[in-house]
Amino acid sequence: MSHFITFEGPEGSGKTTLIARVFKHLSKSHEVIMTREPGGIGISEMIREILLTKGNDMDERTEALL
Repeated sequence: MSHFITFEGPEGSGKTTLIARVFKHLSKSHEVIMTREPGGIGISEMIREILLTKGNDMDERTEALL
C-alpha cells in the first residue's frame, strides 16, 4: 500500500523543516520518496530559484502559471 502526503502553507511557515523531520522519521521504517514542487530536476530547480528570488520582476500571471 502506498501513501501520498502533502504539506501546504504560506512561505516561511516551516513546511521544509516539517517535511525533513517527517521524512527522517518515516525513513526509519518505510521506503520514502521526498519531492517538492516546483523542483526535483534541473530545470525545475532553476525555476524554483527564480520564483523564490525576492524582487524579481516577473508578471503575476507568469508566476502563477509556473
